[in-house]
Amino acid sequence: MSTTQQAPPKENGLLNIVFNIVLPVLILNKLSKFIGPFWALVLALAFPLGYGAYDLIKRKKFNAFSALGLLNVLLTGGLALLGLHGFWFAVKEAAFPALVGLFVLGSAFTKKPFIETLFLNPALMKVDLLEERLKEKGKQKEFHDHMKSATVWLSLSFAFSAICNFILARKIFINIDSTLSADAQSTVLNEQIAQMTTWSMAIIMVPSMIFLLGIFWYLMRGIKQHSGLSTEELLKES
Repeated sequence: MSTTQQAPPKENGLLNIVFNIVLPVLILNKLSKFIGPFWALVLALAFPLGYGAYDLIKRKKFNAFSALGLLNVLLTGGLALLGLHGFWFAVKEAAFPALVGLFVLGSAFTKKPFIETLFLNPALMKVDLLEERLKEKGKQKEFHDHMKSATVWLSLSFAFSAICNFILARKIFINIDSTLSADAQSTVLNEQIAQMTTWSMAIIMVPSMIFLLGIFWYLMRGIKQHSGLSTEELLKES
């Protein structure tokens, strides 16, 4: 009697970002003054740790976003617990997108570049049709090279964010007066983090989105060139 192996459930990109990035940042920013920086750090760590463990059990795969979320929380909370601020927070703000960029760049030299995971989603695109056309035309290698190139461009967008983050953070994260009480210092630091979050959305997110749209255009142009399929033919009807 033959048994069919059940496919693991698909990864939910939105939940990934919310549990691994958004909620931990909100906890560190908003709850530190109510429950203390140590317990805020513990609670913030619980989300990416818990989501990563759940994802590993359900999908039998290591979740890179959970690892990055844990690292981001440890850096932010660790710096706050050690009483470090100013320059070190600017380094932290640059380090996170830089690490993501290195992860993306590294994936370009694997069998499945990160751009495929990001854009070629079977729930949105007819991936089977694309693979069939590429095989018919004998363009699998050229297509993989195009995916690699698009992934490298994506990693450069994170390098851009890292540089912008550092410049912006150096303006916002100034040294906090050491004569202030611990609670007062924590309040000032939370205000700086909130200010950084607000300005980075306007100054960094918008150019990054434009960069991302450009990469998507480059990606789809290559898909049409190698497979002969247009965007309309590839997209699944809702």
